[in-house]
Amino acid sequence: MKIILSTSNPHKVKEINEIMDTNDVEFILPPDGFDPDETGTTFAENSLIKAKTAWELSHDWSLADDSGLCIDALGGQPGIYSARYAETPQKRIERVLKELDGIKNRKAHFTCCMTLIAPDGSIAFACEGICKGSIIEEAKGTNGFGYDPIFMPEGYNKTIAELPEDEKNRISHRSKALVKVIDYIKTQVL
Repeated sequence: MKIILSTSNPHKVKEINEIMDTNDVEFILPPDGFDPDETGTTFAENSLIKAKTAWELSHDWSLADDSGLCIDALGGQPGIYSARYAETPQKRIERVLKELDGIKNRKAHFTCCMTLIAPDGSIAFACEGICKGSIIEEAKGTNGFGYDPIFMPEGYNKTIAELPEDEKNRISHRSKALVKVIDYIKTQVL
């Protein structure tokens, strides 16, 4: 079974196929023209917008996720603006660290909302995955992307960017949501 993954990011497709680790389902990039306007005010709304956009192009199974970093002391920011919090990944990290300078409460979590659209255009399944942790004071590690070098998951003394890929894939917010989607597909669709 092939499922359109509502993203233009081949890295995300590769990561999700690696997390999946099954021959029953393969995630693929959407057809040309995929360019959703993420106007939602929540991760769930943006996930639905992206899934519907991919479905409109393919009329096939479409899965979308919307995810980001939510920092308690910043009122949940950067949140849905995580990818647009500054011009580059490095500048986004620098902005977060500057905004948290001198703040003791560094609790944060990554959230991932996923929406699966069926070939008839209906919402087949929607869920959320969360990875709790905290923001450290300086970037560490070279694995991963985005805010991974400054995010230390609960129960770890390393950032996500310092963890091996298989370990990151096991504990990430995206993998927690994806496990729920895959369980739904295996029990209700295949």
